[in-house]
Amino acid sequence: MLEKTYNPADVEGRLYDKWEKAGAFAADPASSADPYVIMMPPPNVTGSLHMGHALTFTLQDILVRYNRMKGKDTLWQPGTDHAGIATQMVVERQLGEQNVTRHDLGREKFVEKVWEWKEKSGGTITNQLRRLGASPDWPRERFTMDDGLSAAVRKVFVKLHKDGLIYRDKRLVNWDPKLLTAISDLEVVQKEVKGHYWHFKYPIEGRDGEFIIIATTRPETLLGDTAVAVHPEDDRYKHLIGKHCILPIVGRRIKIVADEYADPEKGTGAVKVTPAHDFNDFEVGKRAGLEKINILDDYARINDEAPEEYRGLDRFEARKLIVEKMDELGLLEKIEDTVHMVPYGDRSNVVIEPYLTDQWFVNAEVLAKPATEAVEDGRIRFVPKNWENTYFEWMRNIQPWCISRQLWWGHRIPAWFGPDGEFFVEETEEEAMAAAKAHYGKDVELTQETDVLDTWFSSGLWPYSTLGWPEKTPELAKYYPGDVLVTGFDIIFFWVARMIMMSMYFMDGKVPFRDVYIHALVRDEHGQKMSKSKGNVIDPLEIIDEYGCDALRFTLTALAAQGRDIKLAASRVEGYRNFATKLWNAARFAEMNECKPVDGFDPAGVKSTLGRWIVGKTVEAAKAVGTGIETYRFNDAASSAYQFVWGSFCDWYLELAKPVLMGNDEEAKAEIRAVTAWVLDQILLILHPVMPFITEELWEKTADSRAKMLIAEGYPQFDEALIDREAEAEVDLAIRLIGDIRGVRSEMNVPPAAEVPIYLVDATDAMKAAVTAQEAQVKRLARVADVSFKGQGDVEAIAKGAIQTVVDGVTVFVSVADFIDVAAEKARLEKEIQDKTKYIKAQEGKLSNEKFVSRAPEHIVTAEKAKLEEARDTLAKLNEAFARIAAM
Repeated sequence: MLEKTYNPADVEGRLYDKWEKAGAFAADPASSADPYVIMMPPPNVTGSLHMGHALTFTLQDILVRYNRMKGKDTLWQPGTDHAGIATQMVVERQLGEQNVTRHDLGREKFVEKVWEWKEKSGGTITNQLRRLGASPDWPRERFTMDDGLSAAVRKVFVKLHKDGLIYRDKRLVNWDPKLLTAISDLEVVQKEVKGHYWHFKYPIEGRDGEFIIIATTRPETLLGDTAVAVHPEDDRYKHLIGKHCILPIVGRRIKIVADEYADPEKGTGAVKVTPAHDFNDFEVGKRAGLEKINILDDYARINDEAPEEYRGLDRFEARKLIVEKMDELGLLEKIEDTVHMVPYGDRSNVVIEPYLTDQWFVNAEVLAKPATEAVEDGRIRFVPKNWENTYFEWMRNIQPWCISRQLWWGHRIPAWFGPDGEFFVEETEEEAMAAAKAHYGKDVELTQETDVLDTWFSSGLWPYSTLGWPEKTPELAKYYPGDVLVTGFDIIFFWVARMIMMSMYFMDGKVPFRDVYIHALVRDEHGQKMSKSKGNVIDPLEIIDEYGCDALRFTLTALAAQGRDIKLAASRVEGYRNFATKLWNAARFAEMNECKPVDGFDPAGVKSTLGRWIVGKTVEAAKAVGTGIETYRFNDAASSAYQFVWGSFCDWYLELAKPVLMGNDEEAKAEIRAVTAWVLDQILLILHPVMPFITEELWEKTADSRAKMLIAEGYPQFDEALIDREAEAEVDLAIRLIGDIRGVRSEMNVPPAAEVPIYLVDATDAMKAAVTAQEAQVKRLARVADVSFKGQGDVEAIAKGAIQTVVDGVTVFVSVADFIDVAAEKARLEKEIQDKTKYIKAQEGKLSNEKFVSRAPEHIVTAEKAKLEEARDTLAKLNEAFARIAAM
């Protein structure tokens, strides 16, 4: 006997353990079934489940469970990423609590500490994914620094280096002066900051009293200037191009160069050029052949390239003194307040410096060409398609990829330096020693590169390194390439593009996956991005604790419309928890009415109109949900399931079936019982990919025994011949008629117990037959006393005291005058219309107030607009109801 209420907490852990112990998630390389493969975007080993994870892993799990039910040999490859900077920071923070630094321990012991932490705490995120119901092949779980993946990383690095695609160079990188490492663009956050433009005068060489004025937001970089640039067509400065000015404070003679980077409309039109401390200036410097002078050390302090009085100063302290000095020299023209974007490290929260250092780079331009073509010619498809433009924009303007990081945790670069700085790139130290001996003619002492690789380098190999590459494994043969990658738009370039580039280079030009589904952001109910600082973060684990995993999964699925961000509120999840409750109660109703699965039941043999109707609706729902999943229209799949289960099955079929189940016709009762049990089984199968726990629990509890767990059953596939269009038309008409009559009764405040007469004018023979066949149901469910068919000549007689509605083009008169106080009802509607009109006028006034719209938070304005639209809809319905009663 089913419990009165469904308690997810009692079910979810037990069922998940049962699935996992049964090997229900396992792929089988020896199987002859077609493969279906998703590579899990490996969450950071430091991570914990947030709502973005909940969305992406729910959608992946839906695809995997659906295709598993379709009979495919599914591999959802799980794993975690070592997350270089994030993980190192966690362990350094822990050491800091003991007043110990990584330098106190030394590299080897520090890395041991990180491994210890990883073994102890690194499984947090994967355990939380289990709570979400994710069903990857856990025994195949990989880690980006396990032995097999590390070997793959070394092989790729060495191959790319020997092919001339990895090189060492002195270039500008994003430098974090707190973490003391280069970081990727992804790890840089642009923040809007109030600052200044300092306008400085640089004296023109040989021209007393003549200056060229530049404006800068970073006065400290003045110490590294090697030129001033002006636009070649700027008439103000044409006469100075090729001449020199004197760099104040430093006294360096620097050239005035022509370059289109200088914008005549911006600032003074003249820009100082600091090639070692600005990405744009670096490119200007390349074009003009300028010297690159680095004036900072690793900690962003002024180094020995600057005048002595500034050496050792923090960059911002030096800034203050330089401004004071320029003012003292009479070279500070003016200070202009401004708001500008400043780059910060996303983890260190300090200002990032463009910094000139020796780093390892990949020639990404060469790798990008075939990866771009793969999307252009359709071998890889982005869904939604518009994300292809983002991909192309990045790929067609790709820059060298800095792959080195000055960290201790990560894949150490397989390069060894000889005594004279010559380096040898090999997979092992022994091979490097042999290469060095061949170079020097003798054994020499080698020192391994201390830098590690960018995390994206190793995760870029994920689609094939996880399958055993470079070994030719059965898994690699069967499961590469994958079917779809599900991820967020923010890492299209940083991860998706790099996987495509690396995979095509090392896998004989084969793409790593066929589809890239880009899901939207999960925002709060007002459309604001979730953040701890705003206090609007919704924790998926807390939601699961309160409403159950299935409710959260269904909510995210229902809201996952292509190209549209998700606005999530706990109330939404509560609504879909009610959907789970509705399903549970429907199963209890079936149980109480002895509706159990019948062996050998054939839906094609159903005789009753109601039975044939619900069979047809089941067929349509199974197809619609399946199509929604297959086309990545997850919200359509959820909507189809919801409308069928709540609407067609619970609200209508079970209500229409009650007279049969309570009647004395044993043959009809047996058929409806069998049909009900069969439909309920199909519902559990259809819903399982989205709501795995409640469906598995009901599958087990609604039959005396089952051959297999639900997770191992097939997805419903039906012949469309099961759809009986005549039965569908008849029952659907009755439902529309009942719904309209109920609507009229509600609008007119007809007492619930009152039975009203209805009249259908000029109904067709087919409609008469359908209504007559369903007359008993119409009377029972719409509280109708009599159903009569009339002609146009009868309209005058029946219209008095009746409300008109139209069903399928036929006018239906619902006679309500005997059951309501028409005058009182008219007065009530008039009052509501007046109140609603007054409210709408006030809302329109508020929203036309520019001060309110510009000053109020965006989510408040959005909410007020929504209230206005809701009020307008309500007013339209009130006016419609008033027009009806006025016509009586």
